[in-house]
Amino acid sequence: MIFTITLNPALDKTVEVPSLKTGAVNRVAQMRTDPGGKGINVSKVIQKLGGKSIAMGILGGHTGRSIQTALTRMGLETDFIFADGETRTNLKIIDPTAHTTTDINEPGLAISGEILGGLLQRLLRRIRPGDIVVLSGSMPQGSPADTYYLWTKVLSERGAKVFLDAEGEPLKMGLAAAPYLIKPNEQEFSSLISQTLETPEQIGSTPEASKSPGDLTAAARRLMRQYSIPKIVISLGSAGALFVTAGETIYAEGLKVPVGNTAGAGDSVVAALAVAEERELSLDDTISLSMAAGAANVMCSGTQAAEADVIYDLVPKVVSHRLS
Repeated sequence: MIFTITLNPALDKTVEVPSLKTGAVNRVAQMRTDPGGKGINVSKVIQKLGGKSIAMGILGGHTGRSIQTALTRMGLETDFIFADGETRTNLKIIDPTAHTTTDINEPGLAISGEILGGLLQRLLRRIRPGDIVVLSGSMPQGSPADTYYLWTKVLSERGAKVFLDAEGEPLKMGLAAAPYLIKPNEQEFSSLISQTLETPEQIGSTPEASKSPGDLTAAARRLMRQYSIPKIVISLGSAGALFVTAGETIYAEGLKVPVGNTAGAGDSVVAALAVAEERELSLDDTISLSMAAGAANVMCSGTQAAEADVIYDLVPKVVSHRLS
């Protein structure tokens, strides 16, 4: 079973504003709302891929009830704890003229240690060895910075495979508990190692480049050895992604698709990685599915999940290169 944990969910309100101007009156051309938060986004994509997950987390107030209702209507299995306060609403402004997405995120609920502990105990009662637990997204107000470290440690001791998709201190501290997989983007990875790395957009796309993986691969392998992390996936935006395992390094080129909204693309990649792990797919098939899922999501509006036929139509188009 796959469990997705969203400690700081949100109702995502996405508006399209052509030629957005600050300090001026802007008109909304289109608008939609979606239940969101990184773990919830992962569960939505898992469902589209034909997989099953249990979405867990912390909700509050009218907004929280709206998210719960929306997920139930989608047919997703959930197990949320409700806390005092109101779940946040995040505003995503898409400017189709400038091809930009602007995120305005509320801080979310202030959560006590008792609430966090109660959710962890609820999860521990459900997991079995071999289950996948996706810990992703920002932390609620008031939660300790080492929350993901503690959760990863306890869950790993119970035999779960922890996929950690976070940033900043929660990610840095979480590494010490040796998660099964991490998926930072290029900026998050550079911050993680306190070093800015030059990454050619087409690394590995030529025989010459394939012979020289570069600083990014070397840094990823150092991190794997230091923290005993079996798998690292570094997303590179439109340039693709780098997949690093104990035995192989593979660069996958980004797919060229019409861009609707980039929000949630990384969550789609994580969802595909989790489904592929559960189905024991080969590394090549895992890469193709995850890259296709991320690209298909980019074609959507809001943080809705792409349909399965769109994802699987893109799978054969994924181009990857094994690096020396």
